Amino acid sequence: MEAVAKLRNCPGSPRKMRLVADIVRGMDVDRSLNTLRFTSKAGARIIEKLLLSAVYNWRNGNPGAAVDDSQLVVKKITVDQGKTLKRFRPASFGRPHRIRKRMNHITIIVDSKDTVENTQAE
Repeated sequence: MEAVAKLRNCPGSPRKMRLVADIVRGMDVDRSLNTLRFTSKAGARIIEKLLLSAVYNWRNGNPGAAVDDSQLVVKKITVDQGKTLKRFRPASFGRPHRIRKRMNHITIIVDSKDTVENTQAE
């Protein structure tokens, strides 16, 4: 059974967050958490917390199964663009320059390794 965790309207540009998401896509959960812990990008902390949330959601959906025995994998991770806050900052000659504060939506799907392999074989 797969588990989903979503984070909506997360501050930070989607382009920067996708750089971190590409690192952990398809990895084992233990290895990806370790990688995120030692990645220096700001988005790594946010994705690490969201990945832990997906693991806890999987644990709640499978009460009898152990996380270590099931070999969880990051099956899918997507970063989509959210809304953009538009602000103005003064420039020369009294003109306004637009500042765009971007947000993103992150979705992580976690599944056990044997289930992922069975779906790819079919």
